[in-house]
This record gives sequence, C-alpha cells and structure tokens, in this order.
Amino acid sequence: MHELETKRVIALMSGTSCDSIDAGLCEVYPDMSVKLIRAINYKYPEHIRAKIFQIFRSQATVKDICQMNFAIGKCFAQASKVLTEEYGKPDFIASHGQTVYHYPFDESIDDIPLKSTLQLGESSVIAQETGCMTISNFREADIAQGGQGAPLVCFADEKWFKGKGKNFAVQNIGGISNVTVVSQDFDTFGFDTGLGNIMIDYCVNKFFSKPYDKDGEIAKSGIISDAWLECLMQDEYYVLEPPKSTGREYFTTNYIENALKFAPPEPKDIIATVTALTAKSIATAYERFIYPNVGIHEAVICGGGAYNKTLMKNLRSYLPSYIDLKTCEDYGISNNFKEVTAFALLGYCTYYAIPNNLPNCTGAKKRVVMGKITYP
Repeated sequence: MHELETKRVIALMSGTSCDSIDAGLCEVYPDMSVKLIRAINYKYPEHIRAKIFQIFRSQATVKDICQMNFAIGKCFAQASKVLTEEYGKPDFIASHGQTVYHYPFDESIDDIPLKSTLQLGESSVIAQETGCMTISNFREADIAQGGQGAPLVCFADEKWFKGKGKNFAVQNIGGISNVTVVSQDFDTFGFDTGLGNIMIDYCVNKFFSKPYDKDGEIAKSGIISDAWLECLMQDEYYVLEPPKSTGREYFTTNYIENALKFAPPEPKDIIATVTALTAKSIATAYERFIYPNVGIHEAVICGGGAYNKTLMKNLRSYLPSYIDLKTCEDYGISNNFKEVTAFALLGYCTYYAIPNNLPNCTGAKKRVVMGKITYP
C-alpha cells in the first residue's frame, strides 16, 4: 500500500434526471475529506440527450447503445476539458458515467444471476481525449459480490458525517431519492427511498413545458390531492425491505402515465401532489426502516431537491418536529455537486486499492474495491 497523498481529481457524474454532466475539480486528502475547487454543469448536446431518453424508454437498438457509449464518453471528456483548460490536468479522472439501466433483482437464468447495471460513457474515450488516467464503472464489483451496486454515496456520507455527535439521515434528492443513516452507535446503512424529481420533472414538462419546477413555485400554487397521494403511496416499492435500490427502469414513463389516469384535473394540483409524494415517501421510509433501529437528530438534504422550497416545506411537515432539517450547504458541502465530491472520494480509494463499498447499504457479501482503471 502506498502512503496516501493529496490528489487532484476531476469527478464526472450524470444522474437519473440527465439534465447535465456534473463535473468537479476536487482535492481529496488522506483523511478522506474533499475540497471542491470548481464545478460546472455541462449540458448534453440536445440530440445526444434525446437519444439517452430513448434508451431510458427502451426505444433504442443495440446499435444506439453501442454508439451512445462512445458519444457519452466524448461528452464526458469535453466536460473534463473545460476544467483542464483552466486548471491543468488532474492526477486522474473519476467518472460515474450515465446509468441507462439498473437491474438489482435476484433473478437468474440457468442458475446464472441476472443482477446487473449499465453505465455508458466509455472510459477509454475519456482517457484518450484528456490524456488522464480514468477510473470508471464503480457499481459492478459490488454487484459481482451479490450487492445492488447502489447506493454508493453512503461511503462518502460516513466519512463526512460520522463522529459529529449526532445521528444523521443524509438524504439525497436527485432523480431518485436515497438516504444514508450515519449514527454514533450503529453501522452506517442506506437505501433508495423512491422517487425524487423524476415524476415532478416529467409532469412539469408535460403540463407546463418547463424542464423542472424552479423553487417549487408551481407546486406552491396547487392543492395536494390527498386521495391521489394516498393512491400513489400504495406502490409496493415503498414497503420493500432494504437493502434496495431503484431507478427509471421501475419509475418509467408508462408508470407515470398510468398514475396520471387517476390524477386531479388541474395541472398545478398534479405538481403539488407529486411534489408531496417525494416528501411523503421519504418520511414514510424513515418511519418504516430507520426509526425502529436508530433515533435521528437531523435530516440533511442535498441534490436538486434541496432547492425546491415547496418540497422542503412538505418534508418539514411530514417529518417529526424534533428532527432538525438542514441542507448539505450547512456543512460546507455543495447541494448541487455533492455526488461529484463523493465520486472523487470513491475514485481516490480505487486509486489506492481501498475498499469503497458499504455492504450494509448495498447488500454485498463483502467489502470490495469498486472501479476500473483505464490508462491514457
């Protein structure tokens, strides 16, 4: 084992919302703390993003997927170059890639397990285009050990929140919502709570022709339909025991369209209700799977959902009053780029061959070093 040194890392991430490639230049220190030096949202070219959504909707051919793997790699490389042109080359790049399919289920064919995941964004393209060693494909090793390959940010949450004298629920609200429970007395655990912004964004786009509900203004103007909310909360995912993870493969366009058949007639009431759904599904997950094991002092929200004031207000009303509600910004961590800093840390651990999964969160049989190294 080499002695740990500070490394400059460009971390790359595009989540289930697929709104842009998040790229961040970070310094990762031997104590596992991470400083974000500069971060950007690099927009996918319009036709590339449209192709990715075709893949999400299972409307793509194998040829499309093959081509997009390299095309997305090129986009990730271009996002990196914006930072390298200003700051020079990093020690390496850590790329999460673009998840286009995630299948964490215990299914098999001829006794061969089919649990799997697919992130596009060819690391060889990134390495060759930038001249930087590239670490990618973080989820596969965990799945090879029987895990779900998600959620992965729990590892970083533990490093950053353990030992602060409180029990935390660190809640990311991206396309999907996931929580990490970091406590003083128990091993860290975590899981995907369910929908984050996927359904909100879809409905805002469908009814208001906007990419998302800025500050939760549309939701604020509507009235929550309690009957429809109760109906949406009956989904079986919410009662499934952790470890569990989910994605667009489950919360598909068809899923949302079927749900909308029972929606209230007024579009702003639809947005109000699906925003409440994200908050209520998080609060209900805590009631079912966290409070029976761990008393929580503070919920720390990050991801795009932290900027949705109506969602935050809903969360406040659904969570017990004794739980403080904060955001990652209160701890000096960017709400928008927290996952980027987490993958910088995961890449740092891969570089030094330090195990970087948490089996309590993913369900893997043992700790492994996740990530594959590609040389330029």
